[in-house]
Amino acid sequence: MSIRLLAKDLYLREQEVERLEQELRNAPRERYADVEGELRRARAERERLRRILDGQKDAPAVRSGRRPR
Repeated sequence: MSIRLLAKDLYLREQEVERLEQELRNAPRERYADVEGELRRARAERERLRRILDGQKDAPAVRSGRRPR
């Protein structure tokens, strides 16, 4: 997956987390647990995408053990 697509997915996930946080603040008691679970999953996915994107950005620097000819 390209860095651009990862960044786009991360951006969309961040928007989803913000939306769910707002929804959680306004959620009635009977819906609170459901929204909280969705928010937990969205945050985990956001962090997973962040780690992947950071790894993608760092990969060339880590692999550059060879000298150019």
